[in-house]
Amino acid sequence: MLTDTAIRSAKPRTNPYKLAAGAGLYLLINPNGSRWWRFKYRVSGKEKLLSLGVYPEVTLKEARDRRDEARRELAAGGDPGVRRKAEKAAQADGFEAVAREWFGKFSANWADSHSSKVLRRLEMDVFPWLGSRPVGQVTPPELLTCLRRVEKRGALDTAHRVHQNCGQIFRYAVATGRAERDPAADLRGALPPAAGGHFASITEPKRIGELLQAIDGYSGTVTSKAALRLAPLVFVRPGELRQAEWVEFDLEGAEWRIPAARMKMHVLHIVPLSRQAVAILRELCPVTGSGRYLFPSVRTTARPLSDNTLNAALRRLGYTTQDMTAHGFRSMASTLLNEQGWQKDAIERQLAHGERDEVRAAYNYAEYLPERRKMMQAWSDYLDGLKADRKNRVGSNAGAARTDGDRPLSGDVQS
Repeated sequence: MLTDTAIRSAKPRTNPYKLAAGAGLYLLINPNGSRWWRFKYRVSGKEKLLSLGVYPEVTLKEARDRRDEARRELAAGGDPGVRRKAEKAAQADGFEAVAREWFGKFSANWADSHSSKVLRRLEMDVFPWLGSRPVGQVTPPELLTCLRRVEKRGALDTAHRVHQNCGQIFRYAVATGRAERDPAADLRGALPPAAGGHFASITEPKRIGELLQAIDGYSGTVTSKAALRLAPLVFVRPGELRQAEWVEFDLEGAEWRIPAARMKMHVLHIVPLSRQAVAILRELCPVTGSGRYLFPSVRTTARPLSDNTLNAALRRLGYTTQDMTAHGFRSMASTLLNEQGWQKDAIERQLAHGERDEVRAAYNYAEYLPERRKMMQAWSDYLDGLKADRKNRVGSNAGAARTDGDRPLSGDVQS
């Protein structure tokens, strides 16, 4: 009878050898010193081997328990080796395994901030409940239960994004033969729409004029004020704006080319610059033009403004997170440019929204460029008009308020 003492005293030899533990169980001792538990059994007259772990992680007692469990399965007509292979296959085809495979293949084309958010959503809201489920066996109600958990904590927009990501994973599973259909498709309309969109934005023309005038009066640093003034004119993503580098700009050609490495979809993006945008940049150039970044950090020119600077500036101007965000300039432009009748495809291209066909996107970054140049100049002119209307209204109201009957107001000097 094999004992722990005998196992511990057994030394490696030139060739592998076995220590029998009874009823088909033995310990294989290899020349490199590794020790593997093996269970030898027969099914339909064919000899098979089942690995039961490595000594000492699996003790002699544990190895015998695993052997006995396998013998019971054999007595019931099963095959522990076949079951083991099926379990490994199911684990490889589990939702989490397929999701991480999908993420590994496609996240290389995403911005770091975007990829980290996608993975975190999956790890927090899906993997704990569906991660071990075979991806081809996940049902619409199971997925909806996950989405409802997110919705109940007040994160409705996140629930929609989780739904979208899961749909991408299931479609990948279908394409790679691990699933027959996408259960996420059955849940369209199962979640209420995310009210107000993800990023707060101002879209009423009167309020836009008020915002633009407030920005002109902003008393922060030169760089943060310039970034705020430029944001509505170019309506790029906040990260693309604050990390802007002078080498990317052609002021004479009135064009900003953001390299693919800095774009969310890793495709070169062209931003036509209006006369107003070029004027802001020419004002800024003597201040930061000798460095790398248009908007360097106040602490060091080696880094751009922090990702919270523009939102903090809006808060200082009195706009809450429910009123306006730095990202909201994109929604502002999208809403009004569509209302004004500009070509939808030109608007989408200027917003650099993801092209489903990435090859097509890589070759069509200049698509609709003549239309976009006209649109960007018209947009800046429109914003100037809103700001001028606001100033005129304020000036007119101030003049009307100068008198209260025949009594001068406080602070007035009588002639």
